[in-house]
Amino acid sequence: MKARFTPALFAHAEAVLGQLLRFEHPADAVVSRYFREHRQLGHADRAFVAETVFAVLRRKRSLEARCGNPPTPRRMLLAALAVVRGWNQRELAPVLKASETEWLATVRAVADADLPPAVACDLPDWLYERLAAQFGADEVPKLAQALNQPAPLDLRVNTLKTDRDSLLAALAADGIAAEPGALSPFVVRLRDKPALARHPLFLGGAFEVQDEGSQLLGLLLEPKRGEMVVDFCAGAGGKTLLLGALMKNTGRLYAFDVSDKRLANLKPRLARSGLSNVHPGRIEHERDLKVKRLAGKVDRVLVDAPCSGLGTLRRNPDLKWRQGESAIAELTVKQAAILDAASTLLKPGGRLVYATCSLLTAENEAIVESFLARHPGFAPVPAQGILGSPVGAGDMLRLLPHVHNTDGFFAAALERRA
Repeated sequence: MKARFTPALFAHAEAVLGQLLRFEHPADAVVSRYFREHRQLGHADRAFVAETVFAVLRRKRSLEARCGNPPTPRRMLLAALAVVRGWNQRELAPVLKASETEWLATVRAVADADLPPAVACDLPDWLYERLAAQFGADEVPKLAQALNQPAPLDLRVNTLKTDRDSLLAALAADGIAAEPGALSPFVVRLRDKPALARHPLFLGGAFEVQDEGSQLLGLLLEPKRGEMVVDFCAGAGGKTLLLGALMKNTGRLYAFDVSDKRLANLKPRLARSGLSNVHPGRIEHERDLKVKRLAGKVDRVLVDAPCSGLGTLRRNPDLKWRQGESAIAELTVKQAAILDAASTLLKPGGRLVYATCSLLTAENEAIVESFLARHPGFAPVPAQGILGSPVGAGDMLRLLPHVHNTDGFFAAALERRA
């Protein structure tokens, strides 16, 4: 159902955007809080507000260039509706003032070709320059275009409860259009974004929401029945749940994280999943005693390292405006320390997967290459040999939105030889 476009609905979007443009908190948290405070907004109204303000965040730099001074929240919203969502003057009529008609025509008249490359790509200069150095100036616009699109909604089938064909049939019976994904055998991609939090299949643990690219990280680790496995930076546990299912609910799976809040968010997901082999544990830091006690005993370790998150800009477009180049330097120090600590857990023959949802070489290949230089007892395991040809060639996995239609992910599988 489509929201009825009214001045009141536009005012809600303007109020949310005004808060978002201060960049004091993550955008999804700001939007969620606003909706909790304005429960009169229906599902369609909330969808309109969220989609419109996120369109502004995705295209913020080019919209500002088109809007002129001052680029107020109102102007940014009108420009986003006209340029990004393609609304015409008749559709905008409920809120458009007569004095704004000529201004909006000048906004529409500006082409991407009229803007500097970084502005046209809606990237800060520092990020555009890094991506151009990595991928080439011709490739960045294609990558940026994909990053500036909303991400599809992917589900991961819980194989302890059902299989993909059965889930697809059950969703179809409920009128939810979906199809199997291309890269993960467990992914179901929805055509739309229905509300699923109270759906019986979700409450019964038949699926979890998880990007297809994220699912490949668990497949790269290849945990087996009866093994001892550690998810070193478990967060809210999306990958933990996949690892537990791949282990057929056997063995012992530790979910470590430094955040009580994130681990608390894992508890209801764990209850739905039917898993009994997962052992969550809060650690103070990567050198915690809980970590040291497992040294040399573990078969497999997943290190989904804290990172810039720049591969998730389809979902979190505010990150490119909230992150600075100095933050990357701080993150790489932390990533190297975490990888070093996690590697001590492995027994000979064990496998570690280092992963991020970053696009930047500094957080990815450079961390792994530096680690291998310091630790000659480790060697890379080619990702293509584990996952097959759909993800491309090479030792390391790199997923890109404009190539694979996933979030941007990097992963390297490393084996302890001695």
